[in-house]
Amino acid sequence: MSNYFNNYFSLIDEKCKSIDYQELILVSELADKANKDGGKIIIVGNGGSAAIASHVSIDFTKAAGMRAISFNESSLITCLSNDYGYENWVARALEFYADKNDLVFLISSSGQSKNITNGARQAKEMGLSTVTLSGFSSDNELRTLGDLNLWIDSAQYNVVEVVHQTWILSIIDYIISNK
Repeated sequence: MSNYFNNYFSLIDEKCKSIDYQELILVSELADKANKDGGKIIIVGNGGSAAIASHVSIDFTKAAGMRAISFNESSLITCLSNDYGYENWVARALEFYADKNDLVFLISSSGQSKNITNGARQAKEMGLSTVTLSGFSSDNELRTLGDLNLWIDSAQYNVVEVVHQTWILSIIDYIISNK
């Protein structure tokens, strides 16, 4: 049994380190630019990725001193899904809430969630800086839609989500360390 956990944590460690650290620095620079230009950080995901969005939006605000929000309010999601279709609720939320200097993080483990990919298209149409986080297939749709696209080579939801959260939290800690 302990061998399972040793292998599991070794896999997490390997996947966390699989990114070019320069990409994490570039994301932190986008966040810093949005903050300096009066923008905010908007973070959106589904399921576990929504929980990550909620967690890291608070850390961007409280710990890094940057305005950040996540679209996790049930009334917002259900209203926009009911009126515009679930696949369009993120795009419509961006239309309603995003401003020109904002930075948008869009998280989808598979990179195929239509609400998230449509949100990425909307962000691009609005000229917003966009960071995507995805996993699973290297040719997933979301991975082609951001200014920076952070991808993890894994098809295990929990591994993808843990690594996504770790990467974003490392970006926040990097920002804090450079203040």
